[in-house]
Amino acid sequence: MTDKKSILLIIGGGIAAYKCLELIRRLKEQDISVTPVLTKAGTEFVTPLSLATLAETEVHTDLFDLKNETEIGHIQLSRQADLVVVAPATADLMAKMANGLANDLASTLLLATDKDVLIAPAMNVRMWQHPATQRNIDTLKQDGVKFVGPEIGDMACGETGPGRLSEVPDIVTAIQSAIHMKKGPLSGKSILITAGPTHEPIDPVRYIANRSSGKQGYALAEVASVLGADVTLISGPTKLPVPSGIRFIEVETAREMRDATLANLPVDIAICAAAVADWRVKKSAGQKMKKTKEGLPQLELAENPDILANLSDLKDKRPSLVIGFAAETETVIEHAQKKLKKKGCDWIVANDVSAKGNVFGNDETSIHIISAKTVESFENVSKEDAAKQILLKAAKELKL
Repeated sequence: MTDKKSILLIIGGGIAAYKCLELIRRLKEQDISVTPVLTKAGTEFVTPLSLATLAETEVHTDLFDLKNETEIGHIQLSRQADLVVVAPATADLMAKMANGLANDLASTLLLATDKDVLIAPAMNVRMWQHPATQRNIDTLKQDGVKFVGPEIGDMACGETGPGRLSEVPDIVTAIQSAIHMKKGPLSGKSILITAGPTHEPIDPVRYIANRSSGKQGYALAEVASVLGADVTLISGPTKLPVPSGIRFIEVETAREMRDATLANLPVDIAICAAAVADWRVKKSAGQKMKKTKEGLPQLELAENPDILANLSDLKDKRPSLVIGFAAETETVIEHAQKKLKKKGCDWIVANDVSAKGNVFGNDETSIHIISAKTVESFENVSKEDAAKQILLKAAKELKL
């Protein structure tokens, strides 16, 4: 990095505000300077003194600060940084941003800035899912605001679902990408990758799954990050280490994967490498099912959402390039070509997962990258090399 980068960090009022102390420390380790702006509600969770100590600079809190406003300080603050970051971004702050309100220092800065804005939402799951918040999210994305998170998980309020602030390393990665600290043929591009199997519960101890290890999806995420992309990896259950420098979202079921995928749009490229279970038990048992004299239990199945088809059918938020995977056991290319037409995606990456293909869980693979007009094959390559071939072709495609 040749020039020192700086961000304006706006800290909203939520329990997750405490993570901003760690965020400032991590950013300084990357030689990124931070100017904190603390909302009135934010002072209930972190103090100006703690922020100033870590950032080694003044913390701004008041729109009508006499010392700063004699020189129109809020205008200078809004434009002197390379990026404006809001973390945590509360429902209230997002509503102000979406509707152009400016009744305090934070909202005024956001309305006056001419720099890119990255927000990391954090709120109760019901607040996140409320139609008003979702309308605001759509407006902000249309306005060009970048998002990192939120994550799915347990919250301080005791509920579980989307609304957790992204982990600090993920926010740092998103900031680095937004200010173009990552270089490579995919620099400035955002990529969403699904990986691994899904587990569809039968009862609390049993589930429907498949043999996917997740290795190809994780290799895609790692290589994409190395090539400069801003990467979001949405993974079903695996035993693999999470690649560094990416945003990671862990899910279990196909419906959770679908929800997380749609919540993290828009992106430039979507790669559906996950082996999503086609079916789930329509109504899973609340307790462990026992053997009975009546014989085998009758399991009624329901079809899971088709994430690849959903992405391909999108109008407003469809990625520029949608890539699916086809795990086949016979006539691989022919079946994949049919899947390409059926799903409406741009490419299908096909591989042989039969016993002969010996792909599941291994470090090597053979792939066929199939578009409407071409088939490119790469035989007996590592999954990292396969990922590189896919991603370099994608980078070239987006520049055409």
